[in-house]
Amino acid sequence: MGNTTTKADLVNVIAQKTGLTKNETESVVDGLFEGVIESLKAGKRIEIRGFGSFNIRHKNFRQARNPRTGEKVTVEPKNVPTFKISKEFKHAVSESLKNIGE
Repeated sequence: MGNTTTKADLVNVIAQKTGLTKNETESVVDGLFEGVIESLKAGKRIEIRGFGSFNIRHKNFRQARNPRTGEKVTVEPKNVPTFKISKEFKHAVSESLKNIGE
């Protein structure tokens, strides 16, 4: 493990599969990311069948502890983006990783 796939790596793979130029592909990838962010900022849920869903989760006000000092800290309420993987995606990755281990 430990390897990281970057946006540039994704752009290269998509460009090869689609025949689009890298510049065109990068525009599409950027557009997808911007679309996801804008939808979440508008409070909308995004569902991509076979991939997963993005949503906003509200976290309430709470008391926590600073792990270094043990001091109590107040954590303000906030909204955080979440991603839930689809069963198909999870199964595909799980099966693929099983084959690597054999």
